[in-house]
Amino acid sequence: METKNMEYAGFWKRFAAMVLDGVLIIFFASSLRWVLNDSLRMQMEMVDERMDYEKVQYISYMIWSVYLVFIRWCYFAGMESSPFQATLGKLALGLYVTDEHGERVSFSKATGRFFGKILSGLILGIGYIMAGTSAKKQALHDQMSGCLVLQE
Repeated sequence: METKNMEYAGFWKRFAAMVLDGVLIIFFASSLRWVLNDSLRMQMEMVDERMDYEKVQYISYMIWSVYLVFIRWCYFAGMESSPFQATLGKLALGLYVTDEHGERVSFSKATGRFFGKILSGLILGIGYIMAGTSAKKQALHDQMSGCLVLQE
């Protein structure tokens, strides 16, 4: 498949898909944090009745933060390298992720794209804004991983 015939996904559609995915992940992750916090608090109370609530909250937050990165990585890299080639937010808006030749990306390429998003966000979101200005509508993490986001 040639990239000339592909219709690149625009910035605002990609942004909307990111918001949808964010809502799904936050819902799931918040539920997980609530369960983790209560479970950890009950276990700590069995071991040391003097454990204060703030300490349990802190430990719970640290564990949850690691899980959140893991969950997000599995969700994005797994869905984008699957036969769907898209997260649920992208699917809802008719978007999908390919390599620069229009082929499905591997899990390792989708992983690179996921972790590249950290850099895109760290530089004041400029890496994301690049999707609105580049010829192939690629964000920094797309360019780094050799991916495209296309629309049906």
